[in-house]
Amino acid sequence: MLTAELERYARQIVLPEIGLAGQERLGRARVLIVGAGGLGSPVALYLAAAGVGTLGIVDSDDVELSNLHRQILHGSGDVGGAKVSSARETLERLNPTVNVLPMRERLDAPRARAIVADWHVVVDGSDNYSTRYAVNDACAAAGKPWIYGSVERFSGQLSVFDAATGPCYRCVYPIPPSPGTTASCEEIGVLGAVPGVIGSLQALEALKLILDVGEPMRGRLLQIDFLNGQWRTIGFDKRANCPACGAAGETGGQMSSASDVPDDIEPIELMSLLRAGGDVAPRLIDVREPWEWNITRLDGAQLIPLDRITQDARTLERDRVMVVYCHHGTRSAAAAEWLRAHGFRARNLTGGIDRWSREIDDKIRRY
Repeated sequence: MLTAELERYARQIVLPEIGLAGQERLGRARVLIVGAGGLGSPVALYLAAAGVGTLGIVDSDDVELSNLHRQILHGSGDVGGAKVSSARETLERLNPTVNVLPMRERLDAPRARAIVADWHVVVDGSDNYSTRYAVNDACAAAGKPWIYGSVERFSGQLSVFDAATGPCYRCVYPIPPSPGTTASCEEIGVLGAVPGVIGSLQALEALKLILDVGEPMRGRLLQIDFLNGQWRTIGFDKRANCPACGAAGETGGQMSSASDVPDDIEPIELMSLLRAGGDVAPRLIDVREPWEWNITRLDGAQLIPLDRITQDARTLERDRVMVVYCHHGTRSAAAAEWLRAHGFRARNLTGGIDRWSREIDDKIRRY
């Protein structure tokens, strides 16, 4: 190793868990980063700074002015240009020894398997479910570990999915939510430092995997509420019938639904049904965490956290319509989809309790 490299990485080489052998291992590593946005920016910067030898960056978008408060790979002069181009320039300025391979395309299911095959670790910084599921399914098929991160408003989540040694993303969220049932970052917003923290944690998990040190977040989901300073870790197991990594076999098989009710329900419709009462009033299922439940909930709801829904579904009535809700409708969409696929008459509350509060509770207070 050259003198300049020894000086560049001196503060991490001195760590007994890394040393010269670990630094050389980082130099041979190949990490694919999906997305050069709010999450992908800190991931790429810290992996390049650490001396990861080859970084692939997949992104089809151009830089927009509204990106710059959180996507720190790019600057004002990059607006209008390809994200992968400005990302490469920034990383090469930071560490010229790192080989950066830009790929200006969208990583979708047909391309995912071919793309992930050449990489040791994949880090997903995408902001949509189709890409996230494509990453998971391709990595499960190839036996590659991938690092999940997601953010919204003042909160974020993190996990490591590795079908070769533990559960995959579909073990937790078997089926993507229905289109239009989840809010985008553009709609609900995000504080720029939030993806900065989650992306940095993703980079840390990637380094742990490459160096084979510590305990990566396999089988654990870290949830952080930055606004209130609350951190929670939820454990989950591999599912035997997982469509991606379990005994069910090849990913993408369609699960049949026995439901005869619409998939989603608007807050105003739910309010009408609850007021009508009797047989038309649905059962309310809250799939958030207990700490969220303690802050606020819908009257008459039953708490079944998302990671318990497959175990506790046996306590639910199959012939009664239920409405499932969470904070913004993301987790509940996945839960309702799973319930419908297993014969329950489940609907997802669009926008979750957050939208209910804005559209229904506020209206009740005004009148």
